[in-house]
Amino acid sequence: MTLTVRPLHPTLAAEITGVDIAAGVDAETAAELEAASNRYPVLVLPGQTIDKEQQVAFAGLFGPLELMGRNLKEDNYTSKIHKHLADISNVDPAGKVYSPEDRRRLSGLGDSLWHTDSSFKRVPAKYSMLYGDRLPPDGHVTEFADLRAAYDALDDTTKAKIADLVAEHSIMRSRSIIGFEFSAEEQAVLPPVPQRVVRFHPGSKRMTLYLASHASHIVGWPVPEGRLLLLDLIGHATQPHFVYRHRWRDGDLVWWDDRCTMHRARPRENGNAREMRRATVSDGVSTLDQPNRMPELAA
Repeated sequence: MTLTVRPLHPTLAAEITGVDIAAGVDAETAAELEAASNRYPVLVLPGQTIDKEQQVAFAGLFGPLELMGRNLKEDNYTSKIHKHLADISNVDPAGKVYSPEDRRRLSGLGDSLWHTDSSFKRVPAKYSMLYGDRLPPDGHVTEFADLRAAYDALDDTTKAKIADLVAEHSIMRSRSIIGFEFSAEEQAVLPPVPQRVVRFHPGSKRMTLYLASHASHIVGWPVPEGRLLLLDLIGHATQPHFVYRHRWRDGDLVWWDDRCTMHRARPRENGNAREMRRATVSDGVSTLDQPNRMPELAA
């Protein structure tokens, strides 16, 4: 396959054409895609027609996939969701749009906060690959923020201040912001985990912030002080020049690097069906077990 890379944002996003996921992707093409993602951590592959198994097979080329057998948005696991796919739809297995009071819908509203997928898990995400199977007629938008460029733009004093900080992340924290409460059983499934605030991104050999609405506080700091710092950093990282806004089309597959981006869904459709599904490539180990310095600066 011959790939064409068309930038959609100076540092953050590019459209990739010349890839037919359904036909299969060879090792050389997969390597080219990963190299492109190191330059542009949000890749848009338009015009794809793929089923669940093809999406899983494609994502699996890039590492071990997260299991999605326990979905906190639902009371029970359902056959509608593949074990390696998160259901980002607003319809039930019968195709009916969720009611305004449905807990799955209410929890999903938290996706409108700036976040990084799976930062609330001990081993967080490396890549997310979201496929738009059926988009609503009134549109759907996801915004992405470039955390490498945001880190580069910090002053040296701030970089030194945050270099070794660790934040506690929990999905309970992000959902509590919008007033959604989990049961005690649900809370036990995913207890809070520590993650670094600053990471080294090996593909681009650049430093990056690692932020999310899941981040509750800075470990070892007074909670109010840590939360103010996190809010300041998220505000800095989501300035308009760091952000790419993607308007979805049927057949788009959007791949993003969770290690160096944040994203958020924009206000949802008004009663129209949306069917999307996401495969997530695991990062393998906790951020605490990864470098948070440029190699030449590591002790």
